[in-house]
Formats: sequence, structure tokens, C-alpha cells
Amino acid sequence: MGLMRQRDLQHHTYADYLTWSATFGNELIDGIAYVGEPPAPSRVHQEFVGEIYRQVTNSLQGRRAHPYVAPFDVRLPKHSGADDQIDTVVQPDVVIVCDSHKLDDRGLNGAPDWVAEVLSPSTAAYDRTIKLAVYERARVPEVWLVDPIDRTVTIYRITAGYYTRPVELELRGQTPLTAVPGISIDWDHLLAT
Repeated sequence: MGLMRQRDLQHHTYADYLTWSATFGNELIDGIAYVGEPPAPSRVHQEFVGEIYRQVTNSLQGRRAHPYVAPFDVRLPKHSGADDQIDTVVQPDVVIVCDSHKLDDRGLNGAPDWVAEVLSPSTAAYDRTIKLAVYERARVPEVWLVDPIDRTVTIYRITAGYYTRPVELELRGQTPLTAVPGISIDWDHLLAT
């Protein structure tokens, strides 16, 4: 997706978001509306997202976990789960949800078990700062920031409510997920496609 910009100076809730958000990439963080500006995600970004999603989906067959790919609303309530109280909704590139009770017709209400964000030059700073802080506050157990240009993945894992020092790895071989055991991303296969 293109550059993220603040929509306006108003405080919004998810109920408001449902009335104005009709574009892939719009997000709401602490009541601040961020809207995606063109251009659309690059071909490389989409190839990475698609292949990560495919590998995760194949690995989860027969298991009680659900993978999703953007656009998919992930509502992260601070207190109440009511739409008029939620002021944070994000659309991660790929997520895994193990607790199906958090799922409803609109997406996910609560923290996913694993998130992968594929960085784009125009949104990398936003993903590394604003969104990562939201994931930490929501206690998302594991977040991967995949950089297709630098060919690295930076992995954040939560311990005692906070992300510990991230691990940065080159995109080669296989990298296992910690939050959802039994799944690995095969970077060599991804980069060969």
C-alpha cells in the first residue's frame, strides 16, 4: 500500500470506521484514522504476502488455527469489545488466529497469535513504530517484519507484556514460528518463485 497519512483530527471508533473506510489499507490507531495513499502495493510486496500466506495455510491444514490475509480487520479493544468503544483497528498483511471465539463476521476482535507485516518503503516507518507499539500493547505474541528489499525478517516476541530485543535474520533456509509451533516459512522457496 502507499503512504499512510492521518485522515483528519477527529477521534474515531470502529463504528465510525465502518462508515468511512471503503479502501484497503485504512487503519484506526488510538482513535486516529490513517488512510492509505496510492500507489497500490508493489508486485514484490504482493508476492511475499501471497507466498507467506500460502505456506502458513498449507501448514495449518487439519489444525484449529485460522490464517487470514489483508484486507482483514483486526480490532484491538483496550477495554470493551463494543464497536463504539474500540478505537484501534489494523489490517496486518498475514495473521494466524488460534482462538476462534475471537472471530466474527467483521474479522477479529482481539489479538492474533502471529502477525507478519511485509514492509514497503512508503510504510516501513509506520509499521516499525506506530503499528508495532499497538501490537505490543495488545500483547500479540509474535510479530514478523519482513523486508523484501534488505532480505531480512525482524522477529518480535512478547515476554512479560513487552517485546524483547528483536531477532533479525536473513531470508534464507527456514524460519519457524514460535507462537504457533509446527510452522516454518521457507524463504528459499519464496525467493525462488
